[in-house]
Amino acid sequence: MDLEELDVSVDNGSIDTVLLALTDMQGRLQGKRLHGRYFLDEVVSGGSEGCNYLLAVDVDMNTVDGYEMSSWSTGYGDFVMRPDFSTLRRVPWQPGTALVLADLFDTAGQPVAPSPRQILRRQLDRLAAHGLTAYAGTELEFVLYRDTYEQAFTKSYRDLTPANQYNVDYSLLGTARVEPLLRRIRNEMYGAGLIPESAKGECNLGQHEIAFRYADALTAADGHVVYKNGAKEIAAQEGMALTFMAKPNEREGNSCHIHFSLRNPEGKSAMLGDGPAHLSETGQRVLAGLLATMREFSLLFAPNINSYKRYQPGSFAPTAVRWGVDNRTCALRIAGHGEGMRVENRVPGGDVNPYLAISALIAGALHGIENELSLEDEFAGNAYLDADAPRVPGTLRDAATLWSDSGVAEAAFGSEIVSHYANMAKVELAAYDAAVTDWELRRGFERL
Repeated sequence: MDLEELDVSVDNGSIDTVLLALTDMQGRLQGKRLHGRYFLDEVVSGGSEGCNYLLAVDVDMNTVDGYEMSSWSTGYGDFVMRPDFSTLRRVPWQPGTALVLADLFDTAGQPVAPSPRQILRRQLDRLAAHGLTAYAGTELEFVLYRDTYEQAFTKSYRDLTPANQYNVDYSLLGTARVEPLLRRIRNEMYGAGLIPESAKGECNLGQHEIAFRYADALTAADGHVVYKNGAKEIAAQEGMALTFMAKPNEREGNSCHIHFSLRNPEGKSAMLGDGPAHLSETGQRVLAGLLATMREFSLLFAPNINSYKRYQPGSFAPTAVRWGVDNRTCALRIAGHGEGMRVENRVPGGDVNPYLAISALIAGALHGIENELSLEDEFAGNAYLDADAPRVPGTLRDAATLWSDSGVAEAAFGSEIVSHYANMAKVELAAYDAAVTDWELRRGFERL
């Protein structure tokens, strides 16, 4: 919707609330609920302030040390949330509500560099200098439970009842059991301006995937965070709970495969050509750059402790940094054909921040283009068994070290961004190292 439509809707009472939202480091929507008339009269022209700690806290919203932009020593000041009106939309699952995403600026009017949306904008500008445009689609999986979020919390997230009691991968019968919820999500996301394509069952108990049509990179990332937040809200309204965490149990994890392609100024595929796997010279360099930067950029694809528990042999989550044509054992899979050909990055999980992950894909692609990297041969067969392949980092600690020491990351993103997100990993690792887990109690309470 546009501002004129919003103005009419506020006047006639069909909309009374506007959500002004930013995406934080963890990929979550944060912000304010504003009265519709106040938003139109005051926020449209001047934005709205929010505490800059929103980009300097852990997942529990604890203030933590180590962030240059926000701390007790600097007084935890404000930044300004300026609405991007191209993202203004109705929120069908909340009565009388519209939502708009914001870009962040400091009080001097400068963009807040560590903001995920700003990081992606910067990489898109770099890509545009080469006459290229990025397109992406994200495939988010979730596990659905018949417990509410409050019940799950009370049960310490143990002994929950999955929405399906057996593997419903592609099963029309199994997915029909939860079709009322899936249908609501599909239709209400369509009402919010997204283009849903399909819903299907997956392997884990209660696991499902809803896929949306690809879009330009920024629009795809915006749609991802709107969908992820909205799906949780709709599930809660239905008395259920769903999780996008990468590995909620010992069965199959939640992936977020990201499909990625580049177009030239004429709007045609810049990756399609006469080379190996129908790749152009640009396409080959893009793929080579993605492979070369995969390990160093893993922090942006897998940002949490739990992210790394997906990477198990034979799990459909990759362990080998290889590429192949329609080969789901590789980290990078060439999918589609003709103008629809794209590369699928299979490394990210459902906990990924899409702005950061797509930024990493663009930065990797540019690394290959700018350095004219040569592409290794396609891998055929089972990449899990390739003992010579570079491996996806096995832990957040390994990924954080690779990121912090990466000259390529510093060149692509700048030292401020590298330091900021290295500190995010440091905070998570410190919290995890201090925790006493159920695994330790079960093994040691009596027997040690």
